[in-house]
Amino acid sequence: MTQTQNGAAFDAISVHNFSEKILEQVIHFHVMKLSGGFFLWVGSSPVLSNLAVSMSSRFDSMPLSTLVIGDPSNTAPNSLAQRLAKKTKKQVFVSYSLPMTDSNLSLLVEDRIKKELELHPEHF
Repeated sequence: MTQTQNGAAFDAISVHNFSEKILEQVIHFHVMKLSGGFFLWVGSSPVLSNLAVSMSSRFDSMPLSTLVIGDPSNTAPNSLAQRLAKKTKKQVFVSYSLPMTDSNLSLLVEDRIKKELELHPEHF
């Protein structure tokens, strides 16, 4: 939805939530569509333990990415943000608040995000 404020057009923030049971664990996804990008939170409990941001650069084919808050040894939010920025060509903020105990879980979570992106591109 586009709105105007003081004569300037801007996109309103929209929110989209979905959940999925993956490997016997309920995973929640929260997407906030922003002007020119989106924020994605993934987790099983309401915790914001990290935040990464990624965006495309005209100087490199791989999007730039950095961890804003969180443990730098946890590369999951950075990696996911970078892959989503490359796929969507948008600025992406990612908080990935799941334990890094099972690499299969990470792959299945990312597959679920990609499926949602294909089914509902208007939310990203």
